[in-house]
Amino acid sequence: MQFTAEHDELRKTVARFVDTELNPHVEQWEAEGIWPAHAVLPKMAELGLLGISKPEKFGGMGLDYSYSLVFAEEMGNCAGGSLPMAIGVVTDMATPALAKFGSDELREEFLTPTIAGQRVCSIGVSEPGAGSDVANIRTRAAKEGEDYVINGSKMWITNGTQADWICLLVNTSEGSRHGNKSLVIVPMDAPGITVEKKLDKLGMRASDTAIIHFENVRVPQRYRIGQEGAGFMYQMMQFQEERLYGAMSAVKGMERAINQTIDYCRQRETFGAPLINNQVIHFRLAELQTEVECLRALCYQACEDYVNGKDAVKQCSMAKLKAGRLTREVADACLQYWGGMGYVNETEITRNFRDSRLISIGGGADEIMLGIICKMMNILPSRKKD
Repeated sequence: MQFTAEHDELRKTVARFVDTELNPHVEQWEAEGIWPAHAVLPKMAELGLLGISKPEKFGGMGLDYSYSLVFAEEMGNCAGGSLPMAIGVVTDMATPALAKFGSDELREEFLTPTIAGQRVCSIGVSEPGAGSDVANIRTRAAKEGEDYVINGSKMWITNGTQADWICLLVNTSEGSRHGNKSLVIVPMDAPGITVEKKLDKLGMRASDTAIIHFENVRVPQRYRIGQEGAGFMYQMMQFQEERLYGAMSAVKGMERAINQTIDYCRQRETFGAPLINNQVIHFRLAELQTEVECLRALCYQACEDYVNGKDAVKQCSMAKLKAGRLTREVADACLQYWGGMGYVNETEITRNFRDSRLISIGGGADEIMLGIICKMMNILPSRKKD
């Protein structure tokens, strides 16, 4: 991966924003259980950070995805995992399909104000009975005249309590589970939408996550993204950016945990010497940093393939799998060296430990990533086609 001076300037801009506008508020937002999206996103928009790889016609910068990768990497230096995840929903999870396949009218109505920081969005795929098995969703959009009438529920929806619109995966016809789905933009103020509650989670405490019900929610069919029945394919493509963003944004979070642990082990003395002098500790931290560098290289390679138009599904899946497992390993190992201080909430490593667990679940569980990788390696047992 070859970075330019423009990449470096973007990196500095994101790093400054994280240090000045996000990290000073993490403790407060964690305690409140929500981040102020409508206040934060306009500040990011002023810096051009919400549409880095989106079309210039709709307010984006029109850059290739390598610039979005730099953004994701620097977002990983947040003092908590909630903010990179919640912001990533806006930049890399709910908007890629709209940017690539939406009509100009639809993009002007929803993408442009989102890039401008005027609207908050969510991605609605998972349901109470369909998480990793995306094809098993039950939410339905039936045609009535020029409209869709939507009924169903979505669960684990990030930004769900404060979103202005949601990119919703719904069934729009009968037939094949992989060919009967569409992505539809739904304004969250439409009659019939109920945000049941904000979920009380183990980690990612500053990110609001909701259960949302749709009862006879009516939206125009022109709010559909691209072709009817292509929603499953669009969402699988959208997942690639989500998974690469998630893996890349985890890298600096792990480095942050390792470096904070090094500092603590230099200051903390046991038996007359700093903890860091123990070979078992400094060797282990060196091993962990090596693993982090390997993940960074894998993310860079996946991005390079993606930017060059190559099939990067296997690399993105590998990066997501590795990130989920490595973040847990790093958080657990580092917390151990903090001893009792690692078990109290006044230290950042405890939040890192709680937040890291989600990476192996959200956006496709580890087992789903393994299945994709095996499929790409042509080692899955044959099965009946849908």
